[in-house]
Amino acid sequence: MNLKGKKKKNQVVTANIFEQQEFLKRAEVIRENLTASTWRELEANGKFDKNAKLSFINDDMLILGCDVGSETHYMRAIDTRCRELSKSAFPFNNDSEGFQSAKEWAVTIAAQHDKRQIVLGLEPTGHYWFCLATWMVSNGISVVQVNPYAVKQTKEVEDNSQLKDDRKDPKLIANLVKDGNFGMPYLPEKLYAELRRLSLFRDQLNEDRIRTVNRMHREMKIYFPEYKDALGKVDGAFSLELLKQAPFPDELTALGAEGIRQIWHDAKLRGRGYSRAREIIQYAKESVGIKDGVAAGKTAVKWFVQKIQELDAELAVVGDQIKRKCQEIPHADNILEISGIGENTLSGILAELGDISRFDDVKEIQKLSGLGLVACSSGKHKGETKISHRGRKRLRYWLFQAAKSVVAHAEEFKKLHAYYMTRTENPLKKMQSLIVIACKILRVIYTILKTGATYDPQKMLKDIKRPEAAPAQMAA
Repeated sequence: MNLKGKKKKNQVVTANIFEQQEFLKRAEVIRENLTASTWRELEANGKFDKNAKLSFINDDMLILGCDVGSETHYMRAIDTRCRELSKSAFPFNNDSEGFQSAKEWAVTIAAQHDKRQIVLGLEPTGHYWFCLATWMVSNGISVVQVNPYAVKQTKEVEDNSQLKDDRKDPKLIANLVKDGNFGMPYLPEKLYAELRRLSLFRDQLNEDRIRTVNRMHREMKIYFPEYKDALGKVDGAFSLELLKQAPFPDELTALGAEGIRQIWHDAKLRGRGYSRAREIIQYAKESVGIKDGVAAGKTAVKWFVQKIQELDAELAVVGDQIKRKCQEIPHADNILEISGIGENTLSGILAELGDISRFDDVKEIQKLSGLGLVACSSGKHKGETKISHRGRKRLRYWLFQAAKSVVAHAEEFKKLHAYYMTRTENPLKKMQSLIVIACKILRVIYTILKTGATYDPQKMLKDIKRPEAAPAQMAA
């Protein structure tokens, strides 16, 4: 190689080294200046509407779409003009090493295309996204969430194909983020995180108890078909203590009425159950239950009883913990002044609501719960108005439970329920009325938590808008 060629080669190498150094500097600047925006910054101080979302996604931002999996996530990158900046989907593991590799991949692309901030969009499906979102936010990358239904509806836009896979979905998610079709994810913090987890754990324990009771029912129906008439409440304290020692007719008959009463006495049970002892013996003597396999059936029933009692003890402990957590939430005690709303219902609602400060209006919560009204109308056709059923199912469940309870126990809500179902204009069916009352309860709870107001039944009734004739009709 001549001197001229060597000189030119050295110049190219030098230029490449210089470019590499400049690139590394840009990447380092991006790392140092990454700033994650959360719901606190964007939603707590005003309405984060569609225009605000579009303003948030600016030209200096790298937009990532991520398809979340149980073990492996896939990510793609675009800009605000929907140009793909990554050659293919980037896979990474659901661990710290994988998260770090994803961040470095994103920073590299951002440096290549002169982007200063990064936003990651994902579907809030299941629980696999919790750790990823938390890690990214703590490392300066904003995280937003898109509606899984919107991803499903737009899957043909990209390639006119119904194909849905781990490599296509990230692009669809990124496109939705680019167009402002996203929301800010909310993961409960501190007290609210504890309350939500305890509430979920309580529900899981209740599900286990119901499952265990149903299995016990199966055994009893085979070997002692008359058990319901004999025992009354099968999973009550009296029945469980008896079933733990003598579940089937032969053992009950051998014990006799006095033996049954002695079991209850030793267990320190008090109440009217003692009077059922002779009736239980009579049913046991006349039972038509099968005799084969009795020993194995007894083993199963006794195990089920022990499991139920263990679950009851655990539920009591968790219930006390939930009660203490609810007492730490400002003004939560005021909600208990509503007749029919107890600690269980209140804790379920508060666990799903989380920090009330993140809501600017009660309508946001109504939408979150799936109780927002939707109608399908076109031209002269006016469709039926109904609730969306989209949102937090557990919040909707607890609000509906609260509605049923207050209608049964609170006089003011009984009157309101009767008014909705009997009013002259647009009378509601029972279920429709309960939904309206659930929304009313939500507004009351929102006001109490936001302002610290005390519950006033008469004020609640006065706030209901109704025709002038309605009060007279209700009085009649």
